[in-house]
Amino acid sequence: VIDPQPEEKPGIDLTACCDIFQAYATAQEKGTESTLLNYSYSGYEHGERAIPDVDYPEILVDEYGAIPDDNLSDREAFQAAIEAAEALVAGGRAGAVIRFGKGRYDLHPEGADITPFTISCSNIVLRGTKDATGETELYMETPNPSNDNSLWNSNELIMFTYKGAKPDDQLLLTTITGDAPCGSHTLQVSSTSGLSMGQRVLLKLKNNNPELVADEVKPYDVCDEWSELPNDGVQVTEYLTIARIEGTKVTFVEPLMHKVEARWGWTLHRFQHNVGCGVEDITFRGNFQERFSHHLNALHDSGFRMLTFRRQVNGWIRRCRFIDVSEGVSVMLSANISVLNCRIEGNGGHAAIRSQASSHVLIGRCIDEPAQYHSFGVSKTAIGTVLWRNTTGSNSCFESHCSQPRATLLDACRGGFMANHAGGDAALGPNHLGHLTLWNYRETNYGAGKFDLWVRNNRFLMPVIVGYQGNTVFKAEQVTCNESYGKAVYPESLYEGQLMLRLGYQPDWMSANQ
Repeated sequence: VIDPQPEEKPGIDLTACCDIFQAYATAQEKGTESTLLNYSYSGYEHGERAIPDVDYPEILVDEYGAIPDDNLSDREAFQAAIEAAEALVAGGRAGAVIRFGKGRYDLHPEGADITPFTISCSNIVLRGTKDATGETELYMETPNPSNDNSLWNSNELIMFTYKGAKPDDQLLLTTITGDAPCGSHTLQVSSTSGLSMGQRVLLKLKNNNPELVADEVKPYDVCDEWSELPNDGVQVTEYLTIARIEGTKVTFVEPLMHKVEARWGWTLHRFQHNVGCGVEDITFRGNFQERFSHHLNALHDSGFRMLTFRRQVNGWIRRCRFIDVSEGVSVMLSANISVLNCRIEGNGGHAAIRSQASSHVLIGRCIDEPAQYHSFGVSKTAIGTVLWRNTTGSNSCFESHCSQPRATLLDACRGGFMANHAGGDAALGPNHLGHLTLWNYRETNYGAGKFDLWVRNNRFLMPVIVGYQGNTVFKAEQVTCNESYGKAVYPESLYEGQLMLRLGYQPDWMSANQ
């Protein structure tokens, strides 16, 4: 049930909308396919509700021995607070808040254990304290070394994760027996045994049939430089919520973001996850002080990674700052996570905030001041990601890091648009597959002039471009459409417009400081 909203926040004015949005609205009414996918289900609770200010019992880190600003380690105190919070949840409490006071807490001093702090229960929130006199700062004084001699795989400082997860292949629920187009909410399955309303599941495809691979990159040919796509095959992972079951027909809350052809072996699996975790009002400070050089060494690429959400649903990270870091946030194998009103500050590093192999993640109203080498973006099989009203420096641009991300909306964002900067190894290309949408993007660098969308590190498969403002010029044969080039369209935000069209009003949280 969706909470009623005040009358002063009406829905979308269709008469003022641009052509492609009007066509989308007509298709939604008729239940047919459209050029635009429906991105409105991204974010916490599908964008329908505000992130809650939870009033769970508080665990005060200071009461476990932490003393801010004393230049001594606070690791033992934080670990004890985590264990106390998890014990509350295990004992039947709805959730717990781990609360930090104002000041600096040193969580990674010289000689510290490189194992990340791990939170593995649902409904645990890390909450800082902030007012005019100061704020909470979690300090990573020394870097973590690389794992497996990889430049980009050092441990993060803090991880939220589901423990004990089995490989998805061992959790098969049923196979898909009928085709479905992009945007459909319904699939035909071989059996509904083990399925239930409200259950979250993983829709999965992995198949290297040459016909399927060729179809995935049309109108282009498969490139010789690629190895992952032709050898490992087309890989799609969508995390979905079952709305109802009728016979062998399953209807999901979310729309499908990729067409389904049953002949290729689509399957449904259990999705192992936690729910309702959050991080809010905390400054994460690393200690990366060198001038960043891409792939110079593990310190530069990943020595100061701060926060990972892994196998989480309906969680959030909001009003946080990340200063002097290699990487701010990675959202991995998760669904419906909102990262809102966060800032990257200080010395520039490797990556900002990304959705990795996740579904329906919303990264919004975030600012990347130093312009991380890879700014806000996507990697691996991320699908349905919305990058909403973000700003990055003109000397960087959004990340699209290969290994088959799809259906990404870059929505009312500002920043550079740079050649040879999307990210990812050539063997893992393309950078982005179908349904990349740039909506009212405002380019703040000098532009790339004529931009080739199908060369190494720029391989974007036939994007939809609407209301692009900047000096970059796109080739007509390389885009699905290019409407209103040089002039912004209404609605200003596609995500907001689609959500208002679906709900009939503008949710309160959009105008609040979430």
